[in-house]
Amino acid sequence: MTISVWRYSHLALAVSSFLLLLLVSVTGVILAFEPVAQKIQPYRTDGFSKLTLAQTLPVLKKKYSEISELSIDANQFVQIKGIDADGKNRTAYIDPQTGKILGNPSPQSEFFQWVTALHRSLFLHEAGRFFIGLTAFLLLLITVSGTMLIIQRQRGLKRFFARIVRDNFAQYYHVVLGRLSLIPIFVIALSGTYLSLARFGLVATEKVTPKIDFDAIQSKPQRKLTDFAVFQNTRLAEVQTIEFPFSEDVEDYYTLKLRDRELTVNQITGDILSENRYPTAVLLTNLSLDLHTGRTSAIWAVILAVASANILFFIYSGFAISWKRLANRVRKNTYSADESRFIILVGSENGSTFRYAQLIHQQLLKLGEKSYLTELNNYTVFPKAEFLIAITATYGLGDAPTNAKKFATLVDQHPQLQPVRYSVVGFGSHSYPDFCQFAFELNQLLARQSWAVPLVDIHTVNDKSPDDFGLWAEAWSQQTNLPLPVSTELLKAPAFQLEPMTVVSITQTARPDGTFLIRLKSHRNQSVTSGDLLAIYPANDHRERLYSIGIVEQELQLSVRLHPKGIGSGFLHRLSPGETIQARIVNNDHFHFPKTAPVVVMIANGTGIAPFLGMINQNTRKMPCHLYSGFRESASFDLYRAFLEESHSTQKLTNLHVAYSREGEKQYVSHLLAHDADFLANVLNTRGVIMICGSLSMQKDVVALLETICQAKLGKSVSFYQSHGQVLMDCY
Repeated sequence: MTISVWRYSHLALAVSSFLLLLLVSVTGVILAFEPVAQKIQPYRTDGFSKLTLAQTLPVLKKKYSEISELSIDANQFVQIKGIDADGKNRTAYIDPQTGKILGNPSPQSEFFQWVTALHRSLFLHEAGRFFIGLTAFLLLLITVSGTMLIIQRQRGLKRFFARIVRDNFAQYYHVVLGRLSLIPIFVIALSGTYLSLARFGLVATEKVTPKIDFDAIQSKPQRKLTDFAVFQNTRLAEVQTIEFPFSEDVEDYYTLKLRDRELTVNQITGDILSENRYPTAVLLTNLSLDLHTGRTSAIWAVILAVASANILFFIYSGFAISWKRLANRVRKNTYSADESRFIILVGSENGSTFRYAQLIHQQLLKLGEKSYLTELNNYTVFPKAEFLIAITATYGLGDAPTNAKKFATLVDQHPQLQPVRYSVVGFGSHSYPDFCQFAFELNQLLARQSWAVPLVDIHTVNDKSPDDFGLWAEAWSQQTNLPLPVSTELLKAPAFQLEPMTVVSITQTARPDGTFLIRLKSHRNQSVTSGDLLAIYPANDHRERLYSIGIVEQELQLSVRLHPKGIGSGFLHRLSPGETIQARIVNNDHFHFPKTAPVVVMIANGTGIAPFLGMINQNTRKMPCHLYSGFRESASFDLYRAFLEESHSTQKLTNLHVAYSREGEKQYVSHLLAHDADFLANVLNTRGVIMICGSLSMQKDVVALLETICQAKLGKSVSFYQSHGQVLMDCY
């Protein structure tokens, strides 16, 4: 709810003020160049910052017969008004060390006068000043709300300047430039607001009036200007103006207006007659004017120009982001929720995830299926639903996107009336510590529902990876027998290139569960790792079958259960050593053996042990590795027994735990895990990794057990460890 408040506030403020922001930003860019142009004028002298009044005033008094005023502007140009030795009135820039005239002041150009008037009041006088002040205040609020959105996006203040994942041009640079120009834009908005308040008298100021006791003015001792203590201690850089005495009478005095106070000085003795410090409101007004105009620093003026230009970009990129978000929202569905067989639910903060959901939705419609697409917050009872696809991003510190925050409550309120097969796809980036955490939480939430039947294991997509998303589409198509070629349309991936692979060996299928091992040799030296997948096409059509790979003795080993009328298993079972098939390797890097981990726990049932056999074989560093596996009968385990016992003896496998569901104690693998709950909790607590491969029903039981262990012993959900890459799953 918080993020939506900030987002909608940010958008509402931008929409309500963008015309005036556009105008003041353009004029602000132009006006920022005036101080720069002024700074390059040749009227500033070297050593100015070190000069004192005691060094300067005697020289000027000698050079000019009568001086009425001396002033120093924001550029540190010294200007004098008086009468020179020839009796002529002069107003000129001078060298304060010699009194030499450097040039004559010129009025502000008509162009800058026009732009300044437009920037300050829109040529509407006081009414215009009110609207400009209001715009400055709205910009201040936009800056604050934008900062809060960046903090939410970056998952905390500490990560404010951490790397940003590039979604698209507008969104990426909206955040990047927003962070870089945050301070100058905040200063522009705050100073502009304060100046407007001061203009309309809403900031209390007291006029400084010197109070002088003329009866107490002394005429002795008479001192030279160079001996005035106040002139010796006051640098020229601290002065705004000096008003000179009109006559030599003791009642006439110097009036020094400095940066922070006003002094009156006896022109004969140098005594300070009065000292009045400016009110805080006056100092803040002067500071705001300096900061808002950049008149004191050419560098700051350039920064203000860049910041103003960035505001123009923010206007464009902000509306581009909003338009994209609205364009990607759910369009009108062809079929209603009550009549649809396929339900696609989406969780997205910026709308980009909707693009993927829309293409799945359109592909189903092309296949003649009734599909319904909506946001996760619109979840309800779907009377004819058979399949549910949840596609979601994660936002903030592992939080749900705005349009998915109600889902957990709605699921409890509206259970489905029939079994529904579900699949969850999470979008995120490994650059963030809470990678796809909400997707994992959503998957666990569905797994706890009595009506929900897992179709394929949860899949995550890193930085919108074509391979990651294509892997999910392939797995989903395989389970439903529905072609879902979204990867080609969405990601413009090239056609799959198959390669020949030769059968090296194949075991007999005299196992009670019909399991056999087959080894293949690739004709090309390509990168393949245990945990990757082998894709085969038994009927030479779109129907693809995926099998987990274990690398054993430099060969690809598959563990396959022969299913009656199984297209893939039957095809592989009919092969003989020496035959060649066409297949391809599918990278599955989210399920590779960890390169660094204090301990690895592998959990499998049935043929899910296949990738673990390869990982154990490749564990040459002898990383602590524990295998928990479940089979129907001991005969089913005999296929792997010799290999695992040898691996244990060579310390590639630390411990082996086996459960049989149809003989002996009749245990499932979850019973073994429950017995070792303390060990599993310690594995996660010490940054160890738990890997799960096998059937979805086994995965559901194991994850439910891990959830209980994590909550009871670690105080966190299992989704936390999933999002941090400590619980890896590959189940079908």
